[in-house]
Order: sequence, then C-alpha cells, then structure tokens
Amino acid sequence: MQNLTLEAAPMEGITNYIYRNLHHRYFGGVDCYFSPFIGIYSDNNVKKRDMRDVAPENNSEIKLVPQVLTNHAENFIWIFKKLRTLGYEEINLNLGCPSGTVTAKGRGAGFLLFPEKLNDFFDQVFDALGDDAKLISIKTRIGYSDASEMEKLSEIYNKYPFKQLIIHPRVREDFYNGIPNLDAFEKAMDTATAPVIYNGNIFSSNDFNQINGRFGEKNLAGVMLGRGLIADPSLARQIKGGKPMDVDELKSFMTELEAEYLKHFSSEHDALVKIKEIWTYLAWHFEGADSYMKKLLKAKTMIEYRVQRNLIFNNCGLNI
Repeated sequence: MQNLTLEAAPMEGITNYIYRNLHHRYFGGVDCYFSPFIGIYSDNNVKKRDMRDVAPENNSEIKLVPQVLTNHAENFIWIFKKLRTLGYEEINLNLGCPSGTVTAKGRGAGFLLFPEKLNDFFDQVFDALGDDAKLISIKTRIGYSDASEMEKLSEIYNKYPFKQLIIHPRVREDFYNGIPNLDAFEKAMDTATAPVIYNGNIFSSNDFNQINGRFGEKNLAGVMLGRGLIADPSLARQIKGGKPMDVDELKSFMTELEAEYLKHFSSEHDALVKIKEIWTYLAWHFEGADSYMKKLLKAKTMIEYRVQRNLIFNNCGLNI
C-alpha cells in the first residue's frame, strides 16, 4: 500500500497557529495543516485575526494550507491572489462546514444546495486565475441532505484541475453524527480527476488502517485527521509508526499551550474558553475523568482550571 499524506483538518477555535506550531514541535507526524477558514466580508474585508493566523512568519515551521469560506467568485479571486503573494502553493475552498450560521448564507456545505451556482463560481474563478487556479483544492461533503447529490457534484468537480479533493463522506444534515458513507466516498473517488483525500472518523491507527486497507491501492492520496487528532495529538505520529503520547508529554504540551494562550488572547477568560474546548476532546482518552471534567468546564479562572486538569493527569488513566 502507498504511503498516504496525513493532513490536519481545520477546526475553528482550536487549530490556530499557536496550536499548530506547538503540535508540530511536540508530536509531529502531520504533513500539512489547514487553517480555520478565512471569512470574507463586504468590500473584501477580512479579520486581522484571520490574516495573522496565516501570516508566513507565524507558520514558518510547518506546511500550511489556508482555507477560504465564500460563495462569491470575486471574493475568492481576491483572497486567492492575496494569499499567493504570501507564497502559498495551495488555497482551499470550504464546501463542508455544516454550521447553521454558515449554511444559511449559502456558504460552506450550504453552497452544495446550488450546483449550478457552484459551477458558475468555478467557471469565473478558473477564467480569472488561469494556470494559478490549479493551486485550488476543495474540502467538500457528499451533499446537503442526500448522498445521491454527490453524483452531480462530482460532475462539477471533475471539470476542473483541482490540486486535491478532500471528501468528508457525510451530508450536511449529518453534521458529525453517524457513520461516514464509505460507498458514496468510493464512488466519488473512483471517478475523481483530482487526487482524493479521505476525511472522517479517524480516531485511531486501526481506523486509519481500515481506510488504507480499503482505498489505499486505489486513487486515494491521503487522509485528513480532525477530531481524532485533537483528542490524541500523537495520532499522526502513531500512524507513521511512532509511539503513543504519555501523560508527561501531554502535560508539557498543554502547559506550554496554556502559557502561550494567556499571552495571545486579550483576557484570561478568552484563553480559558479555548483551552476548555480542547479538553472536551482530550477527555475522550482519560478513564474516569467525567467528574473532573464537569468541574473543569465550570472553572472561571486558570487556577480553578489547573486544579481539575492536574487531577485528571494524576488520577485518570490515559487510554491510547
């Protein structure tokens, strides 16, 4: 079986440049990281926070692919050119975000409801960008409400020379529930003209091996790791034959992350909100952590948080 590329999925509120850089230093194993999406507002405005997150000087230790969220071709063309001036060799379009606030505006997975508009979008983008358009990649779901929608979507995607096609084999209405539709994924992969990346429910090396076993000798180019990589930051390293993380390693990682967040965010409260969100995933692998987690999530100060964090580290077994 071929060696598949391992990509780290963008997760809004979690995988900012501070997290990405520390993850790379402590655990490694990831071939490239995707940024949380850059939203584009009226008059081609983007948040300073989003541009700071993809600034080359903040990502010099890793390979980063910026992700963009828009359904307007002119906005995408503008941000694509801006990101190219920063040296990026791949820019990703988000067609997978299931959030109601995103899809209600016809963006993310909401764009999949309008295949004709999506096709027009790509026509405009590829006409405007010429050869550079080959640096565009897509992260998509297999439809909005039914997997049969992927057939039409594939027809559209296969018209253009995308750098890669990342497929999360759920529809928007699934959000992250249920089992990924591997049959629909296989059908899309078999007809794809771009290199295909699988994304969805890779929580262990065994999960990866099952995907690799079924698709690795076909047209599969790689696997994207999302929630599973946050829950077990050593997952990519393990897939590549490295060792699982231990408690001391995770504690050092989280201690440094906490210190960096306190410097980065405007308040202790903001830093704490981000750290708590990471712990909602990390807790999956700690046995008997429920009571501590309830108190950790209620903590109002870093001191209160650290008491519960240390109780988890000291009293709960890490099951990796």
